[in-house]
Amino acid sequence: MSISENLNRIKSSIPDHVTLVAVSKTKPVGDIMEAYNAGQRIFGENKIQEMVEKHEIMPKDIEWHMIGHVQRNKVKYMAPFVSLIHGVDNIKLLKEINKEAKKNDRIIDCLLQIKIASEDSKFGMTKEEAIEIIQSEIFSELQNICVTGVMGMATFTDDKKQVQKEFQTLKQIFDDLKQNYFSEDDSFKEISMGMSGDYPLAIETGSTMVRIGSLLFGGRN
Repeated sequence: MSISENLNRIKSSIPDHVTLVAVSKTKPVGDIMEAYNAGQRIFGENKIQEMVEKHEIMPKDIEWHMIGHVQRNKVKYMAPFVSLIHGVDNIKLLKEINKEAKKNDRIIDCLLQIKIASEDSKFGMTKEEAIEIIQSEIFSELQNICVTGVMGMATFTDDKKQVQKEFQTLKQIFDDLKQNYFSEDDSFKEISMGMSGDYPLAIETGSTMVRIGSLLFGGRN
């Protein structure tokens, strides 16, 4: 099937309130343009350099999401244009994003990455660490970032029950943060969870944003 056919199939399986992030990492511009021409406008990359290069040559109405682990020294390269940073897992990174956003006279949306997987390889904070950041004086002074929700990655396993439990954990953490710290804040509304293999389960569990690559573009080399 073509990329545009894949896109239409995926979109028809996703409710209106869920945002599709097309994970275009490692994919050539031609492939991304095929999805763009079929109506997709939100793309996710996991390497800042690659995202910058694509941003420079591609249409300017694309929303670029940074979905990978972020190195602080590279924030400045994406700060002029990045739409949402999914993987924020410490206060130093938030401070850096805020600093570079300010230089660009922007407010940059961020998601707090929560560790829900049992694997050690996944980045993210505990709920307690997230609360510590939100309650900190430093956080209250960051005027050029907007925390719009949470992001998490489930364990890479065929055990659906485990994945569902991890998604439920993230949904619960989102609900707690919303109720206790963001109840007056309409922009705190995103739960970014679910990928090609598990997105229907993620949506069932409350995801508002799914990150889909291989189902859309085909497998990666």
